[in-house]
Amino acid sequence: MLAVAVLVLGSALPITMAFRSTQKADRGRVEGRATIVPSPWGPLEYLEGGDAEGLPVLLVHGAGGGYDQGELMAEILLDEGFRWIAPSRFGYLGSSLPPGGTPDEQAHTFAWLLDELGVDRVAVMALSAGGPSGLLLTLLHPERVTSLTLVSAGVTQVKVAEQASADWKGRMLVRLFSHDFPYWAVTSLFEGRFIELMGADREVIASFTPDQRAWVSRLVESMRPASLRSEGARFDNLAPLPGDRIAGIRAPTLVIHAEDDRLQLFENARFAEATIPDASLLRFERGGHLVMITEAPTGREAIRRHLLDHPERR
Repeated sequence: MLAVAVLVLGSALPITMAFRSTQKADRGRVEGRATIVPSPWGPLEYLEGGDAEGLPVLLVHGAGGGYDQGELMAEILLDEGFRWIAPSRFGYLGSSLPPGGTPDEQAHTFAWLLDELGVDRVAVMALSAGGPSGLLLTLLHPERVTSLTLVSAGVTQVKVAEQASADWKGRMLVRLFSHDFPYWAVTSLFEGRFIELMGADREVIASFTPDQRAWVSRLVESMRPASLRSEGARFDNLAPLPGDRIAGIRAPTLVIHAEDDRLQLFENARFAEATIPDASLLRFERGGHLVMITEAPTGREAIRRHLLDHPERR
């Protein structure tokens, strides 16, 4: 028994040290970089970057994100020459979750932030669970949005058998975000299984190039420390999707989605294309929920053309 105890202790000590080192580095990475301003909905955090004179783009991050995931979206999907604004949504990092907060209120918060920054109109790019608030900003404040881009975004309640599996993945991700150590342990020791939870099949994972694998690791890192994002992840998991309301959107809309997405099912993309009057769909056969990484060159070029084709819509 003594030998077993010594072996367990000897294994636990390096793991604990590695976790604490990573935790310290992660907090250093996200604290003090962004701006936090008081808003009618509580503290609101955002980061700006890119070309200050370029076309403004509002980057709406996905579940488990924050302004740093928005920054990563800019690196992967935006060419040079754009000014990007990456807020942390309700409950993520330095942005609070107001009592009774909704995606509609999150959309109003975005419009308030644009006023604070003196930005009249923006192109909106929304990823995954950022889809609802990006869609609602475009619907509720049409005068502020020149174009909308949806990347693997949640749009509507999907009524197919596969949705039960997608919902289970979402619940598991919420549990992982509840505490820092479980998230760190799973993503460090079982990264492949975690990526499956994120909506990519094993075939997609096996096909990653070295560059794609590096981007995926950056994405996983951008969701640490998990505890600073847990409130937002719970909010996303329970928030209503806009559904038929998006028929009122008039902004030119580009929908990017993979047919094998196991987290935000492809039916979301079909619905958006069919329901938004001025929507076009860029579909990929493979890539899962990580299509922004697996198809980055094609997606980046399509986004660039879409943004520049609609710079001054009123």
